Amino acid sequence: MSAVFLGVRHHSPACARLVERTVEELRPALVLVEGPAEMNGRLDELLLGHELPVAVFSHYRDEQRAATSWAPLCDYSPEWVALRAGRAAGAEVRFIDLPAWHPAFAERTNRYADAEVRYAEATERLCRHFAVDSSDALWDRLFEVEPYDGLAGRLDAYFALVRGDATADAGDRARETYMAAWVRAAVEAAGDRPVLVVTGGFHQPALRALTGSGGEGAAGDDWERGEDGWPRVPAPPEGAMAGSFLVPYSFRQLDAFAGYQSGMPSPGYYQRVWDSGPRAAADGLLRVVVERLRARKFPVSTADLIAARSLAQGLTTLRGHPSPARIDVLDGLAGALITDDLDQPLPWTARGTLSTGVHPAVVEMLAACGGDRTGRLHPGTPAPPLVHDVAARLAALALDGDAGTSYRLDLTDATDLERSRALHRLRVLGIPGHGRTSGPEHGIDPVFTERWEAGSAPGREAALVEAGAYGATLAEAAAVALAERTRAATTGADELAKTLFDAVLCGMDGFSEQLLGELSARVGGLRTVEPLGGILATALGLWRHDRVFGTAHGPLLAAVIEGATARLLWLLEGARGAAGVDRPRLRAVVAVRDTVVHAPDLLSVTRATVAGIARRISEDQQAPVDLRGASFGLYRALAEEPDTAGDPADAVRAVARSGADALGDWLAGLFALARDEVTGVVGEDGTGAGGGSLIDVLDGLVLALPDEEFLAGLPALRQAFAFFPPRERQRIAGRLLERRGVRGSSRSLLRTTADPLLIAGARTLEESVSRLLARYDLGATS
Repeated sequence: MSAVFLGVRHHSPACARLVERTVEELRPALVLVEGPAEMNGRLDELLLGHELPVAVFSHYRDEQRAATSWAPLCDYSPEWVALRAGRAAGAEVRFIDLPAWHPAFAERTNRYADAEVRYAEATERLCRHFAVDSSDALWDRLFEVEPYDGLAGRLDAYFALVRGDATADAGDRARETYMAAWVRAAVEAAGDRPVLVVTGGFHQPALRALTGSGGEGAAGDDWERGEDGWPRVPAPPEGAMAGSFLVPYSFRQLDAFAGYQSGMPSPGYYQRVWDSGPRAAADGLLRVVVERLRARKFPVSTADLIAARSLAQGLTTLRGHPSPARIDVLDGLAGALITDDLDQPLPWTARGTLSTGVHPAVVEMLAACGGDRTGRLHPGTPAPPLVHDVAARLAALALDGDAGTSYRLDLTDATDLERSRALHRLRVLGIPGHGRTSGPEHGIDPVFTERWEAGSAPGREAALVEAGAYGATLAEAAAVALAERTRAATTGADELAKTLFDAVLCGMDGFSEQLLGELSARVGGLRTVEPLGGILATALGLWRHDRVFGTAHGPLLAAVIEGATARLLWLLEGARGAAGVDRPRLRAVVAVRDTVVHAPDLLSVTRATVAGIARRISEDQQAPVDLRGASFGLYRALAEEPDTAGDPADAVRAVARSGADALGDWLAGLFALARDEVTGVVGEDGTGAGGGSLIDVLDGLVLALPDEEFLAGLPALRQAFAFFPPRERQRIAGRLLERRGVRGSSRSLLRTTADPLLIAGARTLEESVSRLLARYDLGATS
C-alpha cells in the first residue's frame, strides 16, 4: 500500500480540518508527523490533556554551540490534530523529523518556520494574480474561506508551484532525507494498509520524489535502522547537553504581529475559525473589537458597528469570497472607525511586527485578532530538575511569598546574603516573579541592603522549564547562563563588566574566576576607552571594598586592574577627537587616577610614569580638549611637584584664547579630575584663601567675553560646572558675590526664574533692538 502525503501550512484551520477528515476516511495504519523524533517515546506525555497552546522546548549545548528551539502546537495545528485523530483512530503515530539539536536546525529557533522567504517570488506572482496584498490574504483567499471540496488538490497544486521556484538549503535537504527514510520504513511495516504523512507543504514535493510517486522505492540515501526497524534517532555528541520538555505557550507568542515568523498570524481569530467557521469568526471579531475599543474610551457608536459590518460584507462580496476572510473584517473595521489620515499602510497588508505610530484603533483590532489565551500543562507533566530545585530553594529561604510580599535584605547577614544570591540567580536566568527595587548597582556602590518585591509572574512556569536547559540546580544554571553571556561573540567590554558584577551578586566564586580570566584576556585587545573605564572602575571597586561578597584583594581582580590600566594609558595618549565633552572617557581617566592612588602595587607602571603620560597628553594640541583638561588635573593629582605643570590660572588663560567652547570643555575635564583646583582656594565662607583663586581668573575671563561668544560658549561652561555638587556650587556663587561687593544669599545665583540660556539670549536680543532703535534715532525718551 502506498503513502498518502498531506502538505499543510502550520497552524492552518483548513489544513487541520483536512487532516482530521482524512484520518477518519483513510483509517491509516500509521500517521507520520513532522516533529522531533526524539519525542516518540514520550507521546503519552504530549497527549496528557494539556490546555493548548503548548510547545516542545528543545535545547542543546556543547563547548562550541548553544541552541534552543520551540515546536508550538495549538488546537488547530495540523500536526496536533494528526496526533490526536491518529490515536483516536487506532493508528500508530510517529514523529519523523530530526531532533532540534541537529545542525540542520542551526540558527532556527522555530521548528515550524515557514519557507516563505525562499519562495517569495511564486507567492508574489499569485498575489498579483488574485489582487491581494500579502501571502496571508492569499492563503485565506485560496484555502480558509473556500469550500472544503477540492481542498487537497488545491493544496497540492499550491505547494508544487511554490516548491518548484525554491531551492531547499542544506538543512532542509538533510531533514527531508531523514523523513523520507521514516516514510519508507512505515510503508514496509504497514503492509497493505495506508500510511498518512503530514508535513509542511514545502517538504511534500521533495518527500514524494525521495520515496517514489507511490511511497515505494528509495530515491536517496537511507538512514541506518535500529532493531525495531525504524530509522535511528541521532544522539547528541559525547559531552553535549540536550533535551526536550513541554512548556506552556501563548497566543501572543504565536502571533506574527508580536514577532512570530511561522504559520498563521492572529491566532485568536483563527481559533474562532476552527471552533465555529469563518462566518461566526467574523461576527465574533467585530464584537470583540468594539468591546475593546469601548473599554478604552474610544468612541464607537452602534452606527459605526453597523457600518463596519456592512463594509465587511460588501468587501467579501466584491472580492469574491464565499465567506468573510480576516482581511475583509479588518478592512471593514478600519474603513468605518478610522477617519484620520494614516501615516503608514495597514499592518495586515504585510508580514512583520507592529511599528511605532500605529493608529490606536488598529492596535486594538490586532490585539483582538491575537487573543490572550495562555496554555497550561497537565499537572502530571514531567519537568526538568531545575523546576523542583527552585521551588525547594525558595521555600527553604522563605522567599515563596505571594505577590505583593516585600523583602528587605541585609547583605552583611549570612542568611540574607544567601537569599539575595538566590534572587539574583533567578534574575540572571530571566525568571519572572521577583523584582529588585533598590540595592548596590556597581562595584563601588557603598550600599549594603536590598529590597525585593514579589509580583505576578505570567510565563514563570515556561521560563523555569526553559532555564532548565542551563542546569539542574539554580546555582549551576545561573553560572552556565553567565558563562554563555561571557563567551558570546557580541559581548562587549561594558557587558563583561556588568556580567562580572552579576557573578559577584550571584555568589559564584568559581565562575567569577572564569569570568575574570576572560576579562583579563580581553582587556588587552580592546580598542575603545569607554568600556575599559567601566571594567576598571568595577574591578577596582570590588578589589578595594568588597568585604560583603568576598572578592576583595583577589589576584584575578588584580590582573584585570593591571591590564585595563595599561591599555587605558596607551589608548588615552593616542586619543584624537572632535570638540565636546566625552563623559565616559573622563570617567576612565578618573578610574586610572583612583587605581594609581589606591592600588599602586598592582601596576607595572609607576606613579611617576603615569604622571608623565598625563603631562604629555595635557600639552598635546591634537588631543581632545576635555581630555587635555583631565590630564592636567591627573598630573597635578599624581606628580610629586605638581607646580612644574604650570599655574592652573595660566593654563586657563591659554585655553581661553581658543574660545569659550574650548574653555568649557577643558574645564569639564579638569573638574572631573581635580575640583580642588577651584574649591581648594575658596574657604567655607566663600572668601579667597591666598593670592587669588582660579575662580577669580575665570570670572575675569568670562566678563571679558563679547556677548556673542559668551552665548556660544555658555552651554559648555554650564556643563563644566555641573561636575560640582550643590554645596560647592553655592560656595563658588558666594565668592562671585563677594568679588562684586554684593550682599545677599549665594542661592540667588543658583535659582533663576527661567533657563539661564533663555535669559542670556533675551538680554542679547534686547541690546540688539536698542542699538537698532538708536541707529535710527528712535530710542525711547525719559
